[in-house]
Amino acid sequence: MQNVTEFPLNATSLKSLSIIIKVCVVIPSFFFFLFCVVVMLHIFASHRQFLDTSRYILFAYMLVNDTLQIVSSVLLFLFVMGKVKFAIVYCMPLLFLSTATFHNTPLILAIMSLERYVAIFYPLQRPAAWHSNRIWINILFVWFISCILPVIEYSLGERDPTVDALSTPVICKPDVNSSPIQILFNAVVSVLFFAVVAVIIIFTYVRILLETRKMRQDRVSVNKAMHTVLLHGFQLLLCMLAFTHPITETLILHSSLSAEDLAFFNYFCFMLIPRFLSPLIYGFRDQSFRGYIGKAFLCCSNKVKPRLPL
Repeated sequence: MQNVTEFPLNATSLKSLSIIIKVCVVIPSFFFFLFCVVVMLHIFASHRQFLDTSRYILFAYMLVNDTLQIVSSVLLFLFVMGKVKFAIVYCMPLLFLSTATFHNTPLILAIMSLERYVAIFYPLQRPAAWHSNRIWINILFVWFISCILPVIEYSLGERDPTVDALSTPVICKPDVNSSPIQILFNAVVSVLFFAVVAVIIIFTYVRILLETRKMRQDRVSVNKAMHTVLLHGFQLLLCMLAFTHPITETLILHSSLSAEDLAFFNYFCFMLIPRFLSPLIYGFRDQSFRGYIGKAFLCCSNKVKPRLPL
């Protein structure tokens, strides 16, 4: 009788330990990312040379967007881990933010690649929408597209008569109360977004590459633009790792991992890590930003360094 009662207790303890480990892996990573983003946004807001440059304005916008995406994603993760339940009407704003910012990322990369293209081919006759004081037009356009799609997706859903959006408690997760048509729509839109952005990045990279062979002067700036566009392509590949979970689930299907552990593996490795790396790689790669980031970290280390008594 003692062995029978010990088994569920051991299983419960192992499950609780697994949840604690997962949370302890995600939360420190999240705060480290948040610290780096705050440092880079502070550098951006403190120097006029960044505030007056379209490329850095778009980079700051990408930092804000990815931060919102990760914050919403981590909150959803904690709700699922804690099995927190509340009405769908309170869950929808968080899901809306998560979906909109997820679709926003590839569009931002496309805009940043096009900005490099415009800067190289139209340095003196840049269209008004690409000037630093008008770049917000492109940002609003991207936000409009990213926000209208979740509205369409939710409107396609079939209402479950047993679920009251105002009172029925549910676990807040991306597939809550989702119909097959919504899942299909979301998959088609995501694939279309990434395909269009991939074409834009390849087009701008090839055009800039051809331009480097023609130009005899100012080849340094053209080469930098080409490498920047290539970096945007790498960032896009990082974002596309979010779609690899069916492949990983198939590969690890016969392993000893449980469904919860497999879901966490996919979430952390193919959702969070790429989102952590993408803006950080861009910020640390930029020479201007890298110099200020080094000074900021050096200043912080000097402040926390204990002083020896005289």
